[in-house]
Amino acid sequence: MIIIMKPNASAKAIEQVSCLVKSKGLQVHLSAGDEVTIVGVVGDKSKLRGINIEMSEGVDKVVQVTESYKLVNKKFHPEDSRIPVKNIFIGPDTFTVMAGPCAIENRDQLLLCAEEVKKAGASILRGGAFKPRTSPYSFQGLEEEGLQYMEEAGRTTGLATICEVTSLKALSTAVKYVDMLQIGARNMQNFELLKEVGRSGLPVMLKRGLAATVDEWLNAAEYIISEGNPNIVLCERGIRTYETSTRNTLDLSAVPVIRQKSHLPIIVDPSHAAGVRAYVEPLSKAAAAAGADGLMIEVHPCPSCALSDGPQSLTFEQFRQLMAVLRPYAQLEGRQL
Repeated sequence: MIIIMKPNASAKAIEQVSCLVKSKGLQVHLSAGDEVTIVGVVGDKSKLRGINIEMSEGVDKVVQVTESYKLVNKKFHPEDSRIPVKNIFIGPDTFTVMAGPCAIENRDQLLLCAEEVKKAGASILRGGAFKPRTSPYSFQGLEEEGLQYMEEAGRTTGLATICEVTSLKALSTAVKYVDMLQIGARNMQNFELLKEVGRSGLPVMLKRGLAATVDEWLNAAEYIISEGNPNIVLCERGIRTYETSTRNTLDLSAVPVIRQKSHLPIIVDPSHAAGVRAYVEPLSKAAAAAGADGLMIEVHPCPSCALSDGPQSLTFEQFRQLMAVLRPYAQLEGRQL
């Protein structure tokens, strides 16, 4: 449930309501907006039975939240969140582009990618050190060696860095080197990993599962935020359908749906959705027009030689062209690229 305070409610009145709720063993989450303050209540609301909170000083009304996810719910936090990552923010008024190779292959490759994507306008360097692959014989990543290259690339260019973690072991290693953690589609409901990521203290990008509903996706985010980590960015990367023309089916409707249901930022990964580099530009434009907070794009010095996802990776020149054509789309949505 949420307790909506009156616009003129005093700090003392808000504190009294919060203390009343806490005295019954429930958690309180305050959301102070420009107009009103919302007191979010998490826990067994039956403990408040017999208490008329609406009669408390400064209370406007009490609203029941029926969705199973609470802390990521827009009802709890009406204003869109702005997520800090190193020296940038992901959220309202900005259009953040994460770019880099699917897999970190060697030091020279990653440092070159970092320099080129920064020149083109990206603000976060992506690169996989732990690669969950369908085949056990495919390249699995350089692990800690790759993360060391990632740290060097971020330090050299000033870019923020993000890497996927696939296990608790990978997480314990990655937190020493990167600025943001990624939970991939296959681990969206790896609840133990989500809890540990929530305790890590680093911002998290949570990708939608291969066949996950929006509510399942938001409940996965709830696992992270319930451990005390509010810095979550959602990523729509396509879902599995019967269509075979693309690798996955990009569900752009997820962008406005998330906008309505949650305060968390949402970005789009057209590379994994399409699986074909020729489709990346039009899908990127569509994502910007739909109101996404940014993109994750795969870029490689020589896609034909890539150890992972070469067919969907852009060359440096293609990425520069994409960034140039994206700017007007971002500006139309009132965002700065």
